[in-house]
Amino acid sequence: MSIKSFAAQLFAKIIHHKTQKWASNPVATQQKVLEDLIGQAKNTQFGQDHHFSEIKTAENFAKQVPIRDYEELKPYVDRVVQGEENVLWKGKPIYFAKTSGTTSGAKYIPLTKESMPFHIQAARNAILNYIHETGKADFVNGKMIFLQGSPILEEKNGIQLGRLSGIVAHFVPKYLQKNRLPSWETNCIEDWETKVDAIVEETIHEDMAVISGIPSWVQMYFEKLQQKGGKPVGEIFQNFNLFIYGGVNFEPYRSKFENLIGRKVDAIELFPASEGFFAYQDSQKEKGMLLLLNSGIFYEFVKSDEFFNPNPKRYTIGEVELNVNYVLIISTNAGLWAYNIGDTVQFTSLKPYRVIVSGRIKHYISAFGEHVIGKEVEHALQEAMIDTTIRVNEFTVAPQIAPKTGLPYHEWFIEFENEPNNLDEFALAIDDAMRKQNVYYDDLIVGKVLQTVKITKVSKNGFQEYMKSIGKLGGQNKLPRLSNDRTIADQLS
Repeated sequence: MSIKSFAAQLFAKIIHHKTQKWASNPVATQQKVLEDLIGQAKNTQFGQDHHFSEIKTAENFAKQVPIRDYEELKPYVDRVVQGEENVLWKGKPIYFAKTSGTTSGAKYIPLTKESMPFHIQAARNAILNYIHETGKADFVNGKMIFLQGSPILEEKNGIQLGRLSGIVAHFVPKYLQKNRLPSWETNCIEDWETKVDAIVEETIHEDMAVISGIPSWVQMYFEKLQQKGGKPVGEIFQNFNLFIYGGVNFEPYRSKFENLIGRKVDAIELFPASEGFFAYQDSQKEKGMLLLLNSGIFYEFVKSDEFFNPNPKRYTIGEVELNVNYVLIISTNAGLWAYNIGDTVQFTSLKPYRVIVSGRIKHYISAFGEHVIGKEVEHALQEAMIDTTIRVNEFTVAPQIAPKTGLPYHEWFIEFENEPNNLDEFALAIDDAMRKQNVYYDDLIVGKVLQTVKITKVSKNGFQEYMKSIGKLGGQNKLPRLSNDRTIADQLS
């Protein structure tokens, strides 16, 4: 064992002990976070507008601070962007993470000197927890890669801005700099396809041990590696044994990855966003990701089927239940207050608190009252592929409300790596899996309101071409698993 590996194991033990300490006291930990957030922001404009000096409990907070999304918080954010101090958080942010917006165009998510360290620590601690649990640390001697956005930053009123992954690139610890790929120059390439080609050239002869990124874009990198190297990725990188990912569920990609790699590798799931780093997979044996309760974020949860009610109940960490779909609401040390990030989660464990990302509150299908969420369509596809040779590269689902003939249905757009012998049988298998999970959907099929799902095949690289056509190829961009309209579907058709 190298000195570096030995040091990593010692550090991992320390971090694991610290993690256990706060994870075993979740309610007290969250109360302390709330008190700290309120205390630091009570003299800001937002704190004065919402009477932070009077807030002592989560119940007080819920009464005085309404849930907002970006559009509703934008009047405050705009003042911060213009350079005003002490608006949402004390002082000024040190960065803005620039993300794609909806009606407001670009979104500027503040990152403060208090919030930024937690983004870095969480990613580090995810790896250290893996080392502690498995005892595997040799990979720290190999090369590591994270497929990310450009680290080139702009400036707006004295505050630097860029993609979160590009900002994080500036915080890579010195002890990892020699191990990290691609080069700074390659990372700065804006065009995603050109960038991936350059990454292949830089890495194909290296000893890659850890590879990280959103699965859909890592898949593109692996395909180009295999094409250039003429053999599986696992033979090109013989010491590659750890894949780190976030942003989307890995399960729909797993069989394709194992085929590209030529063997199984361990994986660590992360739950990062520009708004905060919320959770990471702390165990290879347990389902879900450990919710980070001591990272400068106070969490509230609203049941997704109540979210659009006039005044839905907001639950705190001590009140949540297993297997309920919750909209995640956050208040952070970057100045986001009762903020709806749009993600839904379900708890898989309450000791400690672990979650899975079940979908997006805006990404669902309920054209007929079926309330279908992302987790359900992903699970249905996995169930239908069990004990088959079928492999899927990418997919999305949309309702077909007014077909030319017959009843309405859910249309599945699928790019196959290995196609089923019988497409209709595969569609029925998906439909059966959907009906077992979702009683509303089952009722609509039984009641002959809907007919069973239909599959539309998407040509090779069709989804990549679609993402390219809307300017969202690569980086942290993700294809929605399902939509309640046909905006994506009609372009794919």
